Amino acid sequence: QCQLNGLWRNEQDSLMEISVVRDNGDFQGKYLTRVTLAGGCARASPLKGAQQQPGEGGWPTFAFTVRWDKFSNSTTAFTGQCFVDTSGKETLTTMWLLREAVGSLKEDWKATR
Repeated sequence: QCQLNGLWRNEQDSLMEISVVRDNGDFQGKYLTRVTLAGGCARASPLKGAQQQPGEGGWPTFAFTVRWDKFSNSTTAFTGQCFVDTSGKETLTTMWLLREAVGSLKEDWKATR
């Protein structure tokens, strides 16, 4: 069984720490990103999410959002799944969608990555 709680590192050397996953699947934590739109040093931002409880022998899916309010007026939504390989190594695979604030509806086309 894959456990989401704990410390995770991605390919860009960003860190995510997830506190205990509650019985209903809810969790929270913090995301320390090394990649910023504004550049500069790494900063921690709050995250909140939920894990779908897996069936017998299944790998859980999950989703969470990160509010980058300390250094950027944007939010990212992540969705993914947790896997365990034959040696017991846990891996999270995710896709993300980032939305940053723009000044007008006319600029909406460039607000989502």
